[in-house]
Amino acid sequence: MEAAIRLLNEMVTRGLLDSYAIGGAMASLFYAEPVATFDLDVFVLLPTAQSDRTIVTLELQIAFLREHGAVQEGEHVVIQGLPVQILPAYNALVTEATKQAVTRRVGQVETRVCRQEHLLAILVQTGRDKDRARIPLLLEGTPPDRRLLDEILERHGLRGRWDQWTKGPHV
Repeated sequence: MEAAIRLLNEMVTRGLLDSYAIGGAMASLFYAEPVATFDLDVFVLLPTAQSDRTIVTLELQIAFLREHGAVQEGEHVVIQGLPVQILPAYNALVTEATKQAVTRRVGQVETRVCRQEHLLAILVQTGRDKDRARIPLLLEGTPPDRRLLDEILERHGLRGRWDQWTKGPHV
């Protein structure tokens, strides 16, 4: 994972990305017990000139990664054996989560990781069964900042679904 993070950091330095944040199951490793996952999900903020286009592509970013030994396989870019899914921030919540990511260390390299409270809100917003199952795991690990979580849920219209999903014996 360090190799992928180094390349992501280099893309920020070179202006190919404005910012990034690790999301998904890999991000949850920073807050809770490990869960099985296949890939590294990375939310990215593209430079304004690129993100203002009608059709947004990751051609420049993928070309950079290929120059550094990555191989594209379907929706993933494989960096030293690790499938990485690069996801442009696709809505207000994910954009906020990327902008407000926290710095963490993986081995010898620093990276940006979505806050636990944003991860929880993204799970609710995405709404898949596997996302619902991950909420208790995140709540059992490092306790989230409940005030911040409440603010995020309210701001993004997710309070009702959160309340519905977290009522009962499973959470």
